[in-house]
Amino acid sequence: MLRVLIALALTCLLQPAFADERTQTQQQLDATRQDIAELKKLLGKLQEEKSGVQKDLKGTETEMGKLEKQVDALQKELKKSESELQRLDAEKKKLQSARIEQQRLIAIQARAAYQNGRQEYLKLLLNQQNPEKFARTLTYYDYLSQARLEQLKNFNETLRQLANVEKDIGLQQAQLLVQKSSLDSQRDELDKVRQERQQVLAKLNDDVKARDQKLAAREQDQADLSKVLKTIEETLARQAREAEEARQKALIAQQEAEKKRLREAQAEADATDAPRKPVKSTPGALVSSSGETFGGPFASTRGRLPWPVDGRLLARFGESRGDDARTKWDGVMISASAGSQVHAVHGGRVVFADWLRGAGLLVILDHGNGFLSLYGHNQTLLKSAGDVVKAGESISTVGSSGGQDTPALYFAIRQQGHPSDPAQWCRAQG
Repeated sequence: MLRVLIALALTCLLQPAFADERTQTQQQLDATRQDIAELKKLLGKLQEEKSGVQKDLKGTETEMGKLEKQVDALQKELKKSESELQRLDAEKKKLQSARIEQQRLIAIQARAAYQNGRQEYLKLLLNQQNPEKFARTLTYYDYLSQARLEQLKNFNETLRQLANVEKDIGLQQAQLLVQKSSLDSQRDELDKVRQERQQVLAKLNDDVKARDQKLAAREQDQADLSKVLKTIEETLARQAREAEEARQKALIAQQEAEKKRLREAQAEADATDAPRKPVKSTPGALVSSSGETFGGPFASTRGRLPWPVDGRLLARFGESRGDDARTKWDGVMISASAGSQVHAVHGGRVVFADWLRGAGLLVILDHGNGFLSLYGHNQTLLKSAGDVVKAGESISTVGSSGGQDTPALYFAIRQQGHPSDPAQWCRAQG
């Protein structure tokens, strides 16, 4: 009986405490919902203001990618034309040498004929007394005449070939001038588009200054990227949401059932909600795309893959993005020269190759078994959706699309729908 009374007393003492804890938890939940509503309202307003700027940025950067590709093709054609011109010049020199040699031989024959006189056969007929010797000499002169005619024939053929080569050289030079003129025009047009892009980019940067606006833009960018990956990650994302809801329900039930566990869970939640100090970034580590590539399943390549481009790490996986600790990097940023080749770290199929807000010109490769690799902020896309690529094959070039100030490559790896640190998959560098 005493035990029952003690139990009832403890129950009466603990009930007000449980009621206070439930009230406090409900107030925190209501405050959180209000913050989310205000953030969504701010995001909607900012999105309306930025929609026109984003549209201009998409058009100019897509056009820049096409023009870069055309300039590269024209440069290749120029190299072919210059090689053909060099070959024709070499052939011309050979023909000129052959013409000089043939002229020398013909000159020797002409001097010999002149010294013998114009009436060689008549003199031979009058001076010969032996018929057999006369026949042999006559045959010799026939051969000599045929040789002279053959030399003249070869000389004329050489002159004809030389004239054709000189004609081809003229045509090739004219074609080369046309190609160079076209290349200059394309470069001028590209410079004009680049200037337009700088103006659009300046306008976009003016719209995204405050910390909360930057956070909203990054969250929206992440949402857009999630939409692109939705067809691949939909099942995994739903499972993650269900697991989170179950965890929240279990936490609330635990808070109502046991005071000690409620305090521990609340302390853990407070520690989680407390502002975190930004992780100090230590950029500068060199990464390299050179070295051995690997086939087979992607899962077996952990720690052995090459990096997609040569450069330095500007941001690491899990670091704070800028001065706001609420957003983290789900990939890495690699600084590299504009126009540098970006290589596939492993063989796969292109499932996305287009412009995406926040990521610019983006390529996504599917490596099978739930593994994806992402390459963003490109200058030019060299592959299209549906293309199959090999490990080490060039898929794009480094740029600054998507609102970046400097050329750099965004590189990320997704495993079963979740971000995975690329440094755990790629070879360690100095």
